[in-house]
Amino acid sequence: MVASCDKEPAGNARGGWGGGTTKVVTAKIELQPMVDEIQALGTANANESVEIKSRISSLIDRVVFVEGQLVEAGDLLIELESSEIVAGLAVAEASLSESRSLYNRNKSLTDTQAVSASTFEQLLAEVKVDEAQVEAAKARLANSRIRAPFSGRVGLRRVSPGSFVNTLTVITTLDDVSKIKLDFSVPEAFLTVVSEGMTILAESIVYPDRVFEGQVASIDTRLDPVSRAVQVRAVIPNDDGAIKPGMFMTVDLQRDRGDVLVAPEQSIVPEGTTQYVFIVADGVVEKRAVVLGRRIPGYVVIAEGVTAGEFVVTEGTGKVRQGSQVEILNQTATTNATPAAEG
Repeated sequence: MVASCDKEPAGNARGGWGGGTTKVVTAKIELQPMVDEIQALGTANANESVEIKSRISSLIDRVVFVEGQLVEAGDLLIELESSEIVAGLAVAEASLSESRSLYNRNKSLTDTQAVSASTFEQLLAEVKVDEAQVEAAKARLANSRIRAPFSGRVGLRRVSPGSFVNTLTVITTLDDVSKIKLDFSVPEAFLTVVSEGMTILAESIVYPDRVFEGQVASIDTRLDPVSRAVQVRAVIPNDDGAIKPGMFMTVDLQRDRGDVLVAPEQSIVPEGTTQYVFIVADGVVEKRAVVLGRRIPGYVVIAEGVTAGEFVVTEGTGKVRQGSQVEILNQTATTNATPAAEG
């Protein structure tokens, strides 16, 4: 017979290692739905955004757009003064006409060898040079008319008719905000939670009663070596234009991991590197090694070692061991737990 340190008979209510019973509290192991959740701060960006600048230096002849106007791709925004460009185009076209005429007149003479082959090749080269000069002049003329590169909303006008602009002058901005690209960082530990196509929920302090739903569009291929986080980009529909580029938004990511076995944290008994629980069946204790999963405030996921419906000791773990007989004072449930990964 094994006696306790205070000389009381083994098996009494305090020791519980003999033929008597020990009073314990147990909890039932049950399957619980588990949802991973991450909360991150994201920055809203326009789907497409550009500063409108001129490709040539000239004076502004006419401002066509209105601030805040919705424009379509190809719509005219600015007309630059182009009289010199038009004159240059006329000169280039006249030169081309003359070189073509000379080329055509001499082309019929090549068969009679009245014109040498080298002279004919030189005439052909002059035609090609003049054609290139005409195309260059047409391109300069086209650049004097600044058009919207994509559909969107123009910003504030920063120039006036008569202003001189060059390639560095910002005329206005153009943003496509029909949908928003939301960029945010996810810690390395939660990489498995994020996947392309998954749904995200975003909120803004500007709209406290509104939740914006979007989808993860892409995940960066590299982690930041300092923050150990990866950049994620989600796309959110913005048909009403409520989200403005530059806004901060709080992102909630959710991923259903299915049902998991959850036990109260106080039922886990560590011994060295091994974790144990005490299972109670028919009033008898079984000490069993378990493999733990993710921890949740007050609870822990048990990956291996127990099955649903079994009872574990939550109070009195220090008074029992393998084979102890126990009296269950109360049984608590794990159904009050809400398993979720913390962001």
